[in-house]
Amino acid sequence: MGSKNKLKRFKENEDFPNVVQPERAEIVDDTFKYKNRWKQDFFKNEKPLILELGCGKGEYTVGLAKRYPDSNFLGIDIKGARFWRGAKTALEENITNAAFLRTQIELVDQIFGEGEVDEIWITFPDPQIKWKRTKHRMTNPEFLKKYKQVLKPDGLIHLKTDSEFMHGYTLGILEGLGYEIIYAHHDIYVNHQAPEVVVNIQTFYESQYLKEGKSITYTKFRLKI
Repeated sequence: MGSKNKLKRFKENEDFPNVVQPERAEIVDDTFKYKNRWKQDFFKNEKPLILELGCGKGEYTVGLAKRYPDSNFLGIDIKGARFWRGAKTALEENITNAAFLRTQIELVDQIFGEGEVDEIWITFPDPQIKWKRTKHRMTNPEFLKKYKQVLKPDGLIHLKTDSEFMHGYTLGILEGLGYEIIYAHHDIYVNHQAPEVVVNIQTFYESQYLKEGKSITYTKFRLKI
């Protein structure tokens, strides 16, 4: 993507009512206005709040919002030029329960209050295969601790990935910590019992992976012993 297109999208994001772009300082200083108030002050309702972490172009955020109008969906990514597409689609199609937040995933426990989130989706994260990148894996114990803080006690987490490494790593971490694994499969498109919502919403990259013959894995779990 050219720099002119990026700048144009950044500018449009500033005017989109469904995009939130807080300054890092207000998050770190605990002055971010929506913390503990996302439902009441941003979405203006009391519907469940569901996050997509590392939302990319926002296909899953928008797709879920269309299917589940009685929940609020918030896609989170640091790359605003990517989720611009999802935000624009949501506005064009009047999908009022989908919105986007530009920030770093590691700040999630400072952006949301304790127990404020109902569910989390993690779709096709970078598996960070090299050992020295372990701290950046989105299902490592430190990230799970942050998710547990913001999730309700029975809150669900969904992980969908093309990386067998990420799938296996996550299962190992969950089993080691004694967390509840509700569902796990290494190739959902050959498993006819896979949840419908998992196979019928696809990201751009997922469709590319499927054309390449890659298996798509899915895990659903709770951070509950």
